[in-house]
Amino acid sequence: MARSPEGFLFDANGALFPRDWLKRQGLDVLCEHGIGHFEGEAVFLLELRSAAEVPGCAWQGLRRFMLEGDFDTYKVLGYAAQIGTWAREHRFCGSCGQPMSQIQWERAMHCQRCDLRSYPRISPSMIVLVTRGDEVLLARSPRFVTGVYSTLAGFAEPGESAEDCLVREVREEVAVQVKNIQYVGSQCWPFPHSMMLGFHAEYAGGDIVMQPDEIEDAQWFNVHDLPPLPAGRSIARYLIDLYVARRLGLPEPVLPR
Repeated sequence: MARSPEGFLFDANGALFPRDWLKRQGLDVLCEHGIGHFEGEAVFLLELRSAAEVPGCAWQGLRRFMLEGDFDTYKVLGYAAQIGTWAREHRFCGSCGQPMSQIQWERAMHCQRCDLRSYPRISPSMIVLVTRGDEVLLARSPRFVTGVYSTLAGFAEPGESAEDCLVREVREEVAVQVKNIQYVGSQCWPFPHSMMLGFHAEYAGGDIVMQPDEIEDAQWFNVHDLPPLPAGRSIARYLIDLYVARRLGLPEPVLPR
């Protein structure tokens, strides 16, 4: 596969190409990574400095692969995107500024001058559905697609547990208190390198006060009258659909993995 700042290269057959064929296309390759196997075949990522025109092919962002493509392929692309982002962001040493090189026997970038090694990291974040009986608390960020409401989310800070992060983020974003926090599930979120830890929490008190610049609108919605929701394969949508199914006695959804 080939990835540029514009996304992944794909054609009518998808985003996986013969490695030798890709290398003959005159692409401006920054680095190459082996990222495992898919359906018994070794898979490599060619990380490019820029996009280029390839006959019969186009470029597409990772989010569209998530929404529209085969989910197993998307997971491979998601992993590749995180490895590519990590390598691109660690071309130079964060300690002394010298160029770094890939270590062949482990997933690490190495600085020969100061012996610093940089490994791929993920950023833990929590995402929570706050409920009050038949009502769910959903909010809009100015960055969302017009009309779409979603669950609350935020990144964990140093020294915080996931539960501490949840309580703080809900308080900061909408100024309400929560109780009975329950872990539901997790999802890799390669935009660019997060691990979303999904929770359900019950409302404990307070009136909604929206955080300036972060929350455009926040409301309680009845499970019988929900607004436009996030993409079906996202953990945000799963948290909502799971609660609605349990309240209405419907079959429970399955979180894509």
